[in-house]
Amino acid sequence: MGKGRLGWDEYAVAWARLHGGFDPREAGPLVRGWLRISYAIGSGLARVGIPPSGVTFAGLVFSVSVPVLADRPTIAAVFVLLAAIADSADGATAVVSGRATRIGYVYDSVADRLGEAAWLVAFWLVGAPAMLVVVAAGLSWLHEYVRARVTAAGMRDIGVVTVAERPTRVSVAFVGLLIAGVAGAVQPDLPAGTITVVTAVWLLLAFVGLLQLLAAFHRALR
Repeated sequence: MGKGRLGWDEYAVAWARLHGGFDPREAGPLVRGWLRISYAIGSGLARVGIPPSGVTFAGLVFSVSVPVLADRPTIAAVFVLLAAIADSADGATAVVSGRATRIGYVYDSVADRLGEAAWLVAFWLVGAPAMLVVVAAGLSWLHEYVRARVTAAGMRDIGVVTVAERPTRVSVAFVGLLIAGVAGAVQPDLPAGTITVVTAVWLLLAFVGLLQLLAAFHRALR
């Protein structure tokens, strides 16, 4: 097939090569459905000639807009969702168009971390305690750092998908800001308490996920 016209099965094989051999056709219904949507969007973007880097940059812009919109949490939640869609679509665009590169992978990872930092800044602006936000951010960063170091050490697959992976953080940010916005419509002082609970959930998941990752790493070493 021509550029931007890679079929789903061919795309799935190429995607699996870039994700530790995990075949998206064998994923659960939600994950498979999300990846099919990403594939459809990526195919369309590749067909009109939009480069993966442009999609990555758009996703970062969406993420940076989230704290700017912190006084309207419901709208901010929509921008988290848009950023997540762009984050999936940039990889799909790269695979479909045959433009997946190592430098693109690095930029995408950096954009993800900056985007998540922006979402947590929004949590703080809505009313979450600064220290809680900082610890949540630190644990999420440590989760990704440990995974990166394990990979750099030559262990391509340590056999674990933790409770604190990127899709979880997207879900917590989107649902948390959405609930905070709804709570604010009921009573003006509710968003701060709501987003504090959401930040605590983020922190707890990040902590548990880090423990899962370390445990899997030690099992793999043995």
